Amino acid sequence: MNALRRWLLSGLLVIVPLAVTLGVLNWVIGLMDQTLWLLPQRWQDWLMAEGQFAGSNRIRGVGVLLTLAILLSVGAVASNFIGKRLLEWGDALVRRIPVVRSIYTSVKQVSDTVFSESGNAFRTAVLVQWPREGMWTIAFVTGSPAGEAARHLGGDDYLGVYVPTTPNPTGGYFVMVRRRDCIELRMSVDAALKYIVSMGVVVPGGPAAGSLPTPTNHS
Repeated sequence: MNALRRWLLSGLLVIVPLAVTLGVLNWVIGLMDQTLWLLPQRWQDWLMAEGQFAGSNRIRGVGVLLTLAILLSVGAVASNFIGKRLLEWGDALVRRIPVVRSIYTSVKQVSDTVFSESGNAFRTAVLVQWPREGMWTIAFVTGSPAGEAARHLGGDDYLGVYVPTTPNPTGGYFVMVRRRDCIELRMSVDAALKYIVSMGVVVPGGPAAGSLPTPTNHS
């Protein structure tokens, strides 16, 4: 199971940047193709190939299994020595393409932070007061402020946290709060997500609070 989990994460690290990059390029190219409607119909028929996807009778769920198989296969290849060399070569090649490299680099930085086992994103669940003092919700630490934000806020005094919405945690808010105003929770990220998605119905077991100081009240 540990090997499968490692392969799945490795597959995500490879597939996600490429998939998003290709998706953005496909959208841009499709938008540019709209200008073909300005040409005569005869030219449009010659330039644009028409067809239909023949999978209307496909069994539901096969696509999910195929996607998992591709992720695991790519992850398995990316985890060995030869696969790593090929990925380094391909990564260097993509970074040389003018428009593609800007999209690919940005997406890869995000995916490396979120999916990598050595990353720090979504490693700790905390309690924060949101959306106002006296109201509490579960959030996930994403790191410490950096750059211009750190210069104004004082760096280590603040934490960057992601406050997910309920019951859909893929939407939410990124806020920077004082470290002393966060209460670290002794629960896994998975357990915290279940608690959020279930709107508090599925209560994770174990102690609730960690060692961070209790938030102070501001008058």
